[in-house]
Amino acid sequence: MPFILHLTRVLLPLILSALISLPALAQEATRNWIGTLDTPAGSLRLLLKVSEDQDGNQTAFLESLDQAPGQNIPVTTVALDDESLSFSIANMGAQYSGDWNAETNLYEGEFQQGMTLALNFSAADEAPVALIIEGLDGRWEALLDREGTLLNLVLNIETGAHGTSATLDSVDQGVYDIPVTGLSRDGDRVDLRIPMANVTYSAVLDADAGVLRGDWTRPGFPDVALEFTRTAMQVVAPTRPQTPQAPFPYEISEVRIDNPEAEGVSLAGTLTMPRGSQPVPAVILVSGSGPQDRDESIWDHRPFAVLADHLTRQGVAVLRYDDRGFAESTGDFATGTSHDFASDAMAVLRWLRAQPGVDTSKVGVIGHSEGGLIAPLMANLDGAPDFLVLLAGPGTTGQEIVLEQAGLIARASGGSDEDVAAMVSALQVMTDEAKQAHDGADVRARVTPLLTEEFLTSLSVPADQKELFLTQITRDWYVQFLNHDPLPYLQAVEQPVLAVVGSMDLQVPAASNLAGLREGLAGNPDATILELYGLNHMFQPAQTGTIAEYAQIETTFDPETLDLISDWIRTRFVD
Repeated sequence: MPFILHLTRVLLPLILSALISLPALAQEATRNWIGTLDTPAGSLRLLLKVSEDQDGNQTAFLESLDQAPGQNIPVTTVALDDESLSFSIANMGAQYSGDWNAETNLYEGEFQQGMTLALNFSAADEAPVALIIEGLDGRWEALLDREGTLLNLVLNIETGAHGTSATLDSVDQGVYDIPVTGLSRDGDRVDLRIPMANVTYSAVLDADAGVLRGDWTRPGFPDVALEFTRTAMQVVAPTRPQTPQAPFPYEISEVRIDNPEAEGVSLAGTLTMPRGSQPVPAVILVSGSGPQDRDESIWDHRPFAVLADHLTRQGVAVLRYDDRGFAESTGDFATGTSHDFASDAMAVLRWLRAQPGVDTSKVGVIGHSEGGLIAPLMANLDGAPDFLVLLAGPGTTGQEIVLEQAGLIARASGGSDEDVAAMVSALQVMTDEAKQAHDGADVRARVTPLLTEEFLTSLSVPADQKELFLTQITRDWYVQFLNHDPLPYLQAVEQPVLAVVGSMDLQVPAASNLAGLREGLAGNPDATILELYGLNHMFQPAQTGTIAEYAQIETTFDPETLDLISDWIRTRFVD
């Protein structure tokens, strides 16, 4: 989600206890390892699947059996031999290191993600038995009243081939698919945990009424009586009518592109090409901040898939790709900065320009949010794009965006003027200090003394999530972003530019950023800069612009904006 300062992050879900002893490593190409992570909110089961090819290269996936059974989390790096096991997951800031103990038949070590926890792995000869819980499937809704603050909650429980799993949506906060662990039923008693919020919920099921009545418990806060009512017997995915559906009137190819300037970075993507023999214009799509897949997926919306489908039907080839270290791409996302991501985008652009059927003089870049920051960085590099489309691209410094968006989002979410002012003031102090840092490690040294309990309260960060918060703001990316001024890069852009910002955008606010874009592009004779009335940061028709609203809107990408983009490109490079 672009340019949003996340104040909390899910503690990585992990998995149950041991089975069997150690077989010889060299005899199997794929090995499963299973262990239990004991967190402050309870035990979580983790399954690590390690594969090795004929050349000895190892890859791995992590599965959270309690929180997301059947879903594989890509592991960034893994090293497994007879003496040790280690792995990292860059986009979650997680790492593990353990040594083999021949007496216990375990890799015994520590897992780190904001805090350090003991974690042991043993060999699993068989997949764990799926946990099936009868009678709870469906959508359950509740209204939590926490000292006068009302939050709409949705508990989603589903049973499939991998067992029964659950997630929680905090609709008013715009946080969806929060992992739920420890779901159990004993007669009419139902228990579950939400590690992200350090919450436990114990309830009694009234099956006839379809109601769960129980206590919502969080350490340090009074228990709250909470009633969930089942509103549907099945969890149904929201309607997304714009999601492209086969058959498609164009060619689709899965591609992989190495970045020669970045060791270990190989970008997986999808190329959609209009049918026909004439060379066509082409674009690459560059996503917003945070690890994103090639579709820029968010809460069942796939905006880049919708955009690629629309443009390709209009005669423009489109290449979209997974960010480094995420989904099917390799590399380390966590250590990357905007300039590193620009290097990735340039590798993709050069590859696309060399493809048969692409007009080499008509290859551009469409960047959303941080992608709209990255596109101007590319504009004066060797092999630069021939045109730029900036979707909610920044026109002010990174620090200004962080401060303005924080205040707008908090106020739109119901925060009082006093609380919003206190938060923005604290954030100003923290970012002023972080801006002076040399790198992420220096940020930690400078900012940690500020993070008293009172200061964290001003930032709406629970004290028990201090370390997780520090993990968020101690990336080199954060230092570079706070200090980034787009003005000189925009002033150097000589290519045609289309820059649009939604009037309801709370993440890259329209007034200030459009003013900056207009100033920066004032000397460009072919720059079109528009405010799009009624659209949010994702270019959806919106009522409030809040993040919570994104998932509730059926429209993925405003159709008139899609036409605006394709017409602008076609006018210059097709018609």
